[in-house]
This record gives sequence, structure tokens and C-alpha cells, in this order.
Amino acid sequence: MGKEELSKLREQIDKLDKKILELISNRARIALEIGRLKSKDQLNFWDPKREKEIFEHLKSLNKGPLSHQAIFHIFHEIITATREIQHPTKVAFLGPEATFSHMAAIKHFGKTAIFYPLPSIKDVFWEVEKGSYDYGVVPVENSTEGIVAYTLDMFMQSELKVAGEIYLRINHFLAASFKEKEKIKKIYAHPQAVAQCRNWISYHMPNIPIFETSSTALAARKAKEDPEAAAITTKLAAEKADLFILERHLEDFAHNTTRFWIIGHRLPNPTGSDKTSLLFATPDRPGALYKCLKPFAERRVNLSKLESRPMKNLPWHYLFFVDLEGHYTDTPVKEALVELKEVSAYLKLLGSYPKALEEM
Repeated sequence: MGKEELSKLREQIDKLDKKILELISNRARIALEIGRLKSKDQLNFWDPKREKEIFEHLKSLNKGPLSHQAIFHIFHEIITATREIQHPTKVAFLGPEATFSHMAAIKHFGKTAIFYPLPSIKDVFWEVEKGSYDYGVVPVENSTEGIVAYTLDMFMQSELKVAGEIYLRINHFLAASFKEKEKIKKIYAHPQAVAQCRNWISYHMPNIPIFETSSTALAARKAKEDPEAAAITTKLAAEKADLFILERHLEDFAHNTTRFWIIGHRLPNPTGSDKTSLLFATPDRPGALYKCLKPFAERRVNLSKLESRPMKNLPWHYLFFVDLEGHYTDTPVKEALVELKEVSAYLKLLGSYPKALEEM
């Protein structure tokens, strides 16, 4: 009786799968028509406001048993896959493959986008600026290690804009070509991975020499080739190198997160849940910083980040990096920026973009 019941339930699943496939195909055909209209009107194929509306609508409709997060993942892949048939998206990232930058790019653009690893942050900026790729993905900030200064420096040379942000939880894994931890005689790791796993390493592997590599992916490849070595690497890199995962979550801080920026030529339209990033410098006189911040305080514009960094060409002079709530076209933000331009020595709008799309 149990086998008959199981067989009937599986038949129902097969029928539903057929119906789901038909509906997804119909959705894709409609998306193709939307893509044709966007192409005709020269509109951006990536519309974060529309995607946000879709996810919010699905969240309101979902009655279970699947969680909101599960529904988000399913429909995120459907949306990104249909966007790819509208217009294949070419995304450059700080390589090599299987690094955190690669994982962040996949998280945002889905697995169907076309990804290209490039050797440096400068290369990502240059190639996107030339039009070789639609977007670039570069790290800008880590919750424990701070700002990636080089990314900010590149904006001083580039006209590209920040078109979006991605937050990626940074999890480090100990992986090797064997299953016995006692066999480990050396460890390959990127310097940042070592810095973020100091406590775990000093407690569990205090006498094991560590050899630095240029990436977490290279650490995994070296561990694959060395029968006495392990790697501190990403889960994706371990899988690509066909390594066994010996330990998970080596990072000292459970909420270690890296923020990445999506860089491109266009600024997205406001979504109602946006962030603006900018750089400014103050004149060298008393009260200058106060005067630069006053326009935002008077209009109740929240500055979620204010950080100073030295100007390379002017010793003892500083640039201020700011994140604020809102889009540059919002009236309070727009007015504050006009006033800031009048009282600052330098001002550059890096971008206005939707806040990182939170999983439902």
C-alpha cells in the first residue's frame, strides 16, 4: 500500500513539474518581448526597482511551507536567467575564479551571467570603462579589515559609477586532498584569510607553517598539488579543486562580511530604498567639516558612513568618504549636495544605487 501511495504522489509531482516548466517558459517568452521593447527604447536591461517589487510581491503571497528565503533563491535564479536571454550580461570581477569576488558576482547576477576574472581592481575599472564588460564587481569594505582603499582611489581616475552593492558573508574553510588533519604539514592561504582566521590558526595549527598565496583559489589549487598541504579557502574554490573540507567557518568573527560594489556607466533610477556614496574634501580652515556636514543635518539626511582618508597628492589633507540614505535625485539629498558643492574644496558623486537586495 505504501509503494502505491508513493507512486501516486510522484505522479502528482511529475505533473506539477511539467506545469511549472510550461509556466517558466511562458514567463521567459514574455521577458523576451520586454527585452525587445527595452532594446528599442534603449533602456537598461537590469531594473533593480522592478526586481524589488517582484520580490516584495512574492513575499506577500507566500503562505509556505517554503520559507521566504527559499522562494527568494528560486525566483532570483528565474529572474536572472530570463534577464540573460533578454541581453547576455558580461560581468568582470577581481579574479581568479572561485574567489569571494566571484561568489559575490554570482550572488547578484545569477549563475547564468557571463563572468570574466581579471587580475586587479584597476583592470576591472579599465575594462568596464572601455565597454568590454557591462559591469564590474570589486570589493570596497570588510567589516573587520575596513575600507579597500585602492577601490576608492580608482574613482579618482575613473568616470564609472557605483550601480549597486552586494554583501557577502565571508566564510573560510580548511580543505585538503585528504581527510586526515594529522597529515597537514603546511597551509596555503591568502594574507587576508590568515588575518581573518588568526585565533583559529593559533589555537588549532600553531606550529604549521603558512605559505601566502595571491588568492584563495590559488591556495586551493596548491593544496590539490601538494600531498602534505591544506588550504584556507572558499567553499567554491574547494569544490572546484575537488578537495575535502576538513573544517568549516575558521573566521574569528561570525559576522565577517565584505561589501562589494557593482560598477558601470549608468546610475539606476530611484527605488525608494537607495543609498548614495560620495567623496569630498574640505578647505583648509576652521569649521570647514562642520559646514560640509551641516546641509545634511538641516535636511535630516542620515549619513550611515563618514570616514576620512589621506589625499596622496597633498600630505596632511584628507578626503571624506560618505554613504548616505537616499537617492541623489531625492529633493533633500539633491539640495544638500548643491550646498555641499559650494562649501567643499572637492566633491565627487560615486553613485546612487539600491541598497543591497536582502533575501526575503
